[in-house]
Amino acid sequence: MPNTADAPILADRSGSVLILTLNRPEVRNAFDMRMAQALEAAIDQYESDAELRIAILTGGPRFFCAGVDLRAAARGERPRTSGRGWFGLNEKPSIKPLIAAVDGPALAGGFELALACDLIVASRSSIFGLPEVSRGLIASAGGLLRLPKKLTATVVAEIALTGEPIGAQRLFDLGLINRLTEPGAAQAGAMMLARRIANNAPLSVAATKRVLAMSGQALAPALWTQQEAEFAQVRDSEDYREGLSAFAEKRDPVFKGK
Repeated sequence: MPNTADAPILADRSGSVLILTLNRPEVRNAFDMRMAQALEAAIDQYESDAELRIAILTGGPRFFCAGVDLRAAARGERPRTSGRGWFGLNEKPSIKPLIAAVDGPALAGGFELALACDLIVASRSSIFGLPEVSRGLIASAGGLLRLPKKLTATVVAEIALTGEPIGAQRLFDLGLINRLTEPGAAQAGAMMLARRIANNAPLSVAATKRVLAMSGQALAPALWTQQEAEFAQVRDSEDYREGLSAFAEKRDPVFKGK
């Protein structure tokens, strides 16, 4: 992938490690369709390149990702590709290992994007959350499907139903985050972990990931179909339109339950 100043995804190689950087800082790396398509293309290229053994997905030193670009959503855009689904990754993750390097906020779809990776390295100042319920939506990019496989039901309920952010330290203590770093050092921490994995036998790593998926980490296509039906109901609601309007107008939403 050619790197240009306005490219939504920047791709850089460091030996057998690929570093993918979300590159829409003006909207806190929120996804529109162009960005989702770019990430899907980058993951496709990563899978097909035999010299690359592991990839790091980062948003840079200030924030990871704010999820869906709500202004693009207000125009009717959904960053969901035909090949890999939400954000060009979440419904069909890479067959090769992928590490999320999180500095700063990873909220809504940004949290779900990190959950679609195999491992998470985060700085102590990072926060995570699924605030969709406060915007008249549900977390439909994998968060409600993946979190119950990684955390206890009570913690998942707190995250999903309150919409409030949760700190990296607590998620590390709960086992969701693999490594904690100082602020601004998540990518460096992820690189240390990536090189350790890259030193292992590629066929063994690939086979191990497939077996882990078979043991229950993979999400059946039927789950996405069922979730889409739930999402469609809230997407067509007045509350959803109110949530978008309130965000754009920088005011608190007034939900009516319809």
